[in-house]
Amino acid sequence: MECGRSFTDSGNLRKHQWSHSGEKPFNCMECGKRFTTSRSLRIHLWTHTGEKPFNCMECGKSFTVSGNLKLHQRIHTGEKPFNCMECGKSFTTSGMVRIHQRTHTGEKPFKCMECGKSFSLSGTLIRHQQSHTGEKPFECIECGKSFSQSAVLTNHHHIHTGEKPFECIECGKSFSQSAVLTNHHHIHMGEKPFKCMECGKSFSRSGHLTNHHLIHTGKKPFKCMECGKSFTESGHLRDHHLIHTGEKPFQCMECGKSFSQSGNLRRHQQTHSGTSKLLEFKPLSGEAGNPPRHPA
Repeated sequence: MECGRSFTDSGNLRKHQWSHSGEKPFNCMECGKRFTTSRSLRIHLWTHTGEKPFNCMECGKSFTVSGNLKLHQRIHTGEKPFNCMECGKSFTTSGMVRIHQRTHTGEKPFKCMECGKSFSLSGTLIRHQQSHTGEKPFECIECGKSFSQSAVLTNHHHIHTGEKPFECIECGKSFSQSAVLTNHHHIHMGEKPFKCMECGKSFSRSGHLTNHHLIHTGKKPFKCMECGKSFTESGHLRDHHLIHTGEKPFQCMECGKSFSQSGNLRRHQQTHSGTSKLLEFKPLSGEAGNPPRHPA
């Protein structure tokens, strides 16, 4: 009588009514967490045993829930069946579409009860709430770092173990912490929730905002130990080091001349009339082949 839904079996009706009453009769003997159905409890128990019975035949990755395996398989198939009616962008899950649509509607359903500030993602709200309490009772026995929530400490442990259990169902990239995955999601959503209060510029990652702030403060925390010159970004310091080492990883494909800075190479290429050769980057020893970052 609560919602009008009908069932063929009285037992199923009784279980359904628990969703209205909030009753959770199935108790985990390991951690005390309660559930409305025995199936939910059974799946939960796998988090304690480590059992992951659902295997991806494509890459061998295992999951505790069959639904998570189905979502994971879309990474291999490239299937994105859920479309945004506003802009046409496609996603692997309906949940990702709902989150993305908030960029169009401006909806921020997650509200901080402490200060009233609202957020579009629950993970962003959780991180924000830590700024009010300041309390960090959960300490990592590996490195001594403290956290305000046990779940955050659990995520932190993955840094020491190397485990990356948080997978983006959109692109398959894995992360050691759920908060980093949440930040990564902003890239797919097109969302930029981190706003500079100084100039209004927005960023998809908090780290990018932190770097941007240095422009306003004038701080240059990255110092060259060779000559004492300071920089706002670590990437700029890395580029600067090439001056001291003498390395010139940027080579002109037209004449073979090399340069320590990509900007110098671009200016040099203008001396070759009609040339449109791309920059060739020679990896430094020990690097994987990605060129150092340079200011635009």
